[in-house]
Amino acid sequence: MALLRIERTTALPVAEAFARITDWPRHSEHIPLTTVSVTSDPPARVGTTFVGRTGLGAIGFDDPMMVTRWEPPRSGSPGRCRLEKTGSLILGWAEIEVHAQGSGARVIWTEDVNIRGLPRVFDRLAKVGGQWMFGRAIDGLLAD
Repeated sequence: MALLRIERTTALPVAEAFARITDWPRHSEHIPLTTVSVTSDPPARVGTTFVGRTGLGAIGFDDPMMVTRWEPPRSGSPGRCRLEKTGSLILGWAEIEVHAQGSGARVIWTEDVNIRGLPRVFDRLAKVGGQWMFGRAIDGLLAD
């Protein structure tokens, strides 16, 4: 198990920050060797499904996910989204919160990721790699 927590602040308004962070296909632009495809009909909501396909050519793996909580920000309330990983290789969940902070926003991404069959001795490596990868993705999504 690798429990990650990443926080970022941005000058973007809270609604724009939430929209960017939950634009699943745009994650493809910021996660190396990965293409994210939404597999359900819009709009985004509880039940939305998508898959992150990571690999080179025919060698790779899928990371399917489902949105189990969807609360866009409203006046005075933060935006919240929870994802459950539904695949057979990558297990766990992610929770995304976007809070108003002054005229901008604060994004908190918490993720519990498990790789089936990976011994616990590799948890620290998975955490460091996850912090780098998701931090990079969040930075890119908020910067564009």
